[in-house]
Order: sequence, then C-alpha cells, then structure tokens
Amino acid sequence: MRFFNLSRATVCGFLTLSCLAAQTRTGSQFAKYVSGMDSRQREHAILTELLGGNLPGFLKNLVPVKLSYQPAAGKAVTATIFVMPEYLAIGSDKDFLRIPMNLHTAFTVASHMGFILPTRKIVNAIYAQSEFHFAPEPMTPGPQMSSTEYYRIHNEKIEAQSHTLGIEPGALVSGHKKDIVLTNLLAAIPGRIAIYGWHRLDGMPIQPLSTVHGACYADYSHGVRLVSENVLVDGGTRSIYDVLQDPVLSKVLSDEGPIRNLRALTTPAADLPCDQPLFPPPFQPLFTSLTQRNPR
Repeated sequence: MRFFNLSRATVCGFLTLSCLAAQTRTGSQFAKYVSGMDSRQREHAILTELLGGNLPGFLKNLVPVKLSYQPAAGKAVTATIFVMPEYLAIGSDKDFLRIPMNLHTAFTVASHMGFILPTRKIVNAIYAQSEFHFAPEPMTPGPQMSSTEYYRIHNEKIEAQSHTLGIEPGALVSGHKKDIVLTNLLAAIPGRIAIYGWHRLDGMPIQPLSTVHGACYADYSHGVRLVSENVLVDGGTRSIYDVLQDPVLSKVLSDEGPIRNLRALTTPAADLPCDQPLFPPPFQPLFTSLTQRNPR
C-alpha cells in the first residue's frame, strides 16, 4: 500500500503544538478536560486542539483509495483519492480520542488543513477497501448521546475491538462511525448536517443518507474522515473541488453527480454559528506539502 506522508519538518513549520509533546493533551486527558464543558465550549476546545496540531501522528499518513466511473459511452474514468486512515482524533498514537464535532467545526478544521469531507460514494469505497472492519457499537439513545462521557465510552469500545483485531495505528479502518458527508441536500436544506454509513460487517450501512439533525448537532456515533484536496484522475493531479463540480468527472467520486457550489458550501461560516467562537486563527493549511513514498 502506498502512502502520502507529511514530513516532520513540514509539520513543525506549521503547527504550534504538535512538535511540543509536553504541551499537548492525550486523548484521555482531553476527555477529562472537556468533561464539564457545555457543547459550545467543547466545540471550541476541539477546534483549538486540532488547529494547534494535537492529532495522532499516524493520521498524517494518507492512504490511497481508488474509485471509477463507466460512462454510457467512452472509456472508464479512474480516480485515486487520499484519505486519513482513521476518523479525526485528539491525542497521541497511543492515547487518542476519536472526536465527534458539529458541521461548522468539521468544515473549519478541514478547510484549514487542506482537506474536504467525503461523499456517500467515497464512504462506501473507503469501507470496501479498508484493511479492517469494526462491528458497529450502538449505545442507548437519548440526550446523553451528545455527552463527552458517551464519546469516551464509545471510544473505549472501539479500542477493545481494535486490540482484539490486532490493528496497528495507520491501517485503513472503517465501520465504527457514521460519516459527516457532502451532499447536495446541504444546499437544498440549509442549516443541516448530513450523515451516512456505520456499515455492518455485511457491508450494509445502518445509517442511510440523512439530514434530520441541525448543523450544530454532534453525537458519539459521528466521525470526521478527511479527504485530501488533491486527487489523481486518470493519472493527473486535479483539485477535488474541480472534480466534484464537473458534470462527468464528479460521477467518479459522487453518486449524486456534481456537488453544486461546493466551495461556498464548505467555506467555514463567519457568523459564529451555534454561538461558538469560530475565530479566524493564523494557521496555514497543514497538509499542503505532501511527499510521496514509493510513488508509482
């Protein structure tokens, strides 16, 4: 398997915390830190940690995922995207918390890191090509679904499965979270978050594409899988924004066809949604300088 890797020198040039291990919180420390916060305060803390570079190192090794589309006439179009092997998490390689977040936080983190959220077709491709599949771990529904305690307990359940399966950090894994996804429904029904996935071991998703929740909602079952803005289409490098808005090429990555007004759709809101301080931090995109290992 080939990876795209962020060299440590590049990371240290852009991050304020990732190269200062003594100043970063582990996943368990972060869970304790935010345990008494309300949702607004917690989202702010999540944003601060991630934009400060406090994420496991293995997430910076991107994994290739291949997709294709066969037009009615003409040759098949192939694409290779590069995705984080796991859902966004806070902490170290040995102690990390897979962290749900609302749509506004997800868009802000993705934008500053030079990434984008997946489509439903991409989620399915990631599942199909994952090295390991987790069995979903649903928990008792109710208001507590959005609590930090549920985040922590669900993370422990996933870790128990990971230990049983013998998964090493950096392997492409899936099945343990619903994905926050891109869809034209976000423009058709403003103010909503779109979720999809949580595949059972038979490959069928528990969660169909849904926009039932508001954009400020997050619960333990949600995960944020980031996809690089750079995509290979028939061997050439393209912007994933351009591909997803192209009438033909978009069908390689989206079962809806073009995602309309994509840049406007994914631009972080400037009007402090959810009453959270989405400040404009002075960070540069984290993953703009990628070095390829074993390129072919």
